[in-house]
Amino acid sequence: MNNSSDNKYLSLKLENQICFHLYACARETIKHYTPLLADLDLTYTQYLVMLVLWEKKSLTVKELGGYLYLDSGTLTPLLKKMEAKGFLSRTKSNEDGRNLIVATTKKGERLKEKAAEIPYKLQEIAKLPEEDVLEFRRIIHTLMENVAKNQE
Repeated sequence: MNNSSDNKYLSLKLENQICFHLYACARETIKHYTPLLADLDLTYTQYLVMLVLWEKKSLTVKELGGYLYLDSGTLTPLLKKMEAKGFLSRTKSNEDGRNLIVATTKKGERLKEKAAEIPYKLQEIAKLPEEDVLEFRRIIHTLMENVAKNQE
């Protein structure tokens, strides 16, 4: 093959796939979260739910799904497990009984204190300067928003 046909397939090399690097980085990062979250009796996805609840206190399942890019079919079993552990409550909305309101409980709020060190521990592992973290966050957020818009 000549050089121009080789260039045609450069985009198919694994090392050139943005999605692969995002996937691999996410998997490796979550591996570091797992032992830290085990002390809180949370999975990584449950931790994400708690992050939103610690900030918002209560919201509908649909709103929670919007923050986490998860549908209610994924959230429902997750929320049931977390409710059984006493970390959150699920109640029907007074305005519309079809909507469930998810709220943190006192037990869920107590987890916040234990979780406060987790982001710092992960930042130590990443070994990135603060300005790189901020730039990466900006880029990944833009990418996520653009990709999500194209799903609609």
